[in-house]
Amino acid sequence: MYRDKGYFGVKPKGYDATMAKALRGIKLSIRSILRNKRISWKRALVKYPFAVIKRVFHFSHTLVTLSRRVRVKFMFSCFAYDLFALSVISNRG
Repeated sequence: MYRDKGYFGVKPKGYDATMAKALRGIKLSIRSILRNKRISWKRALVKYPFAVIKRVFHFSHTLVTLSRRVRVKFMFSCFAYDLFALSVISNRG
C-alpha cells in the first residue's frame, strides 16, 4: 500500500510503503527522503486522473444515493477524462 505521511504508525494489511514522517527533533535520513520521493512519484501517477475529474469536471461528490447510479455517473466521468486526456495528448504533437 502506497500511503502518504498521514498513515504513519498504522500497520497495513499488505506490503508497507508508507512515507516516513520526521518527528520533533528527529530529521529524516537520506534513504528515507529518497524513499518518500519514490513513493510520491508512484502515487502521483494515480492521483492525477482523480484531480482532473475533481477540478475540471467538478465531480467531487455525487448527490445520488443508489450505488448503481453512482457507478454510472463515475463511469461517465472516467470516459470524459479519457477524452480530455486524448485531446491533451493530440494537442501536444
